[in-house]
Amino acid sequence: MQQYMIYAKDGTEAGVFERRLSVRKLHFEGVQVLKDKGNYVLGGALLDDAGKMIGSALILQFEHPTELQNWLDNEPYIQYNVWKTIEIHKFGVPPPK
Repeated sequence: MQQYMIYAKDGTEAGVFERRLSVRKLHFEGVQVLKDKGNYVLGGALLDDAGKMIGSALILQFEHPTELQNWLDNEPYIQYNVWKTIEIHKFGVPPPK
């Protein structure tokens, strides 16, 4: 499977943090699906100096790029315009020794 590092920053306009909280449950439901399918490696929130969530970082893995695109098309933080900028980089987690 190809692994990817996703670095997503929330928008800074008024109401984004509240929007994030309102769809967080949907986001976590999607993360659980990723875990169940073996696509989730690691993930968490990006925090500002005060500890407030301002984005997300994830390591995901997919057999085909179309699976990555399908996840992007259905990710609630994208659908509800929480994440404003998203960087996706191919990533390599070495196998355990």
